[in-house]
Amino acid sequence: MFDRLESVEDRYEQLTELLMDPDVIGDNKKLREYSKEQSDIQETVETYRKYKEINDQIAETKEMLADNLDDEMKEMAKAELAELENEIPELEDKLRRLLIPKDPNDDKNVIVEIRGAAGGEEAALFAGDLYRMYSRYAEENGWKPEVIEASETGLGGYKEIIFAISGKGAYSRMKYENGAHRVQRVPSTESGGRIHTSTATVAVLPEAEEVEVDIHEKDIRVDTFAASGPGGQSVNTTMSAVRLTHVPTGVVVSCQDGKSQIKNKEKAMTVLRARVYDMFEKEAQAEYDESRKSAVGSGDRSERIRTYNFPQSRVTDHRIGLTLQKLDQILEGKLDLIIEPLVVEEQSKMMESGQAQ
Repeated sequence: MFDRLESVEDRYEQLTELLMDPDVIGDNKKLREYSKEQSDIQETVETYRKYKEINDQIAETKEMLADNLDDEMKEMAKAELAELENEIPELEDKLRRLLIPKDPNDDKNVIVEIRGAAGGEEAALFAGDLYRMYSRYAEENGWKPEVIEASETGLGGYKEIIFAISGKGAYSRMKYENGAHRVQRVPSTESGGRIHTSTATVAVLPEAEEVEVDIHEKDIRVDTFAASGPGGQSVNTTMSAVRLTHVPTGVVVSCQDGKSQIKNKEKAMTVLRARVYDMFEKEAQAEYDESRKSAVGSGDRSERIRTYNFPQSRVTDHRIGLTLQKLDQILEGKLDLIIEPLVVEEQSKMMESGQAQ
């Protein structure tokens, strides 16, 4: 571990020099690349330097204790030594976690797709609850949510809603939401007071930049049509809605959220790029995906990952067996109550499997 930490620190120093090089300063691409690389390892280097500093202080304190100190000074040195030595295990554990290979998509924005599944209108209402939960969670983290496409129902739910969340590290947290979410409650549509079980599925895709996925204009079929709302009534008479079909993969994306055809096409392209990137990445990085199957964020969208039980104000994440009686807080966006334990569990599993060695 310490050989790797020395290498990381050496690279950090090298990057510091490179970022002062006039040739690099004049090359925006290199400047951005080196700045990001340094930013990614900064916490590791700072933690390692603190670890070395404390070890030096421990050595100095032990030397002091070897000298002929009076009783009062000796007791003070012993107390300081105990305090310093207590910090070492925590720092070593943090360093092991920092050396775990990062998911290359972690810093990216995300595209989130929520669909009402089993349960009809109640599933659609639950999809709306999930959307509001994620919107509040985004705001809690200083991220920006933006609706791309929504298919509303008459009661205010969503058959489907697709939205972007923009902000550093959005994918690193939101990726744990991939899967089927189950709700248990008395629906507003139920007059008999019986508890129903419904589900909604959530797909979280990292937003792809143009340079990351090669989509040619000639491979995209563009269809335009008049947008419509709940019940099929016309929202406008202009052909503002856009449907994009990526012919080589068969991926289809529609967007009619805005009144501008150009804006709708831009939003649809963002989703299309993310879906195609997701498809290509799974094929190209099969080995990497395999390594994540043992982790909690496996990304299997058919897997039932969580249950929201309204009568008991209970949320259970089935991947790690976590149950919290804090349903109201979680629906208000306090999602880190669940995500943080999922992150810790995944890191622990990766460390156990030797990926942090």
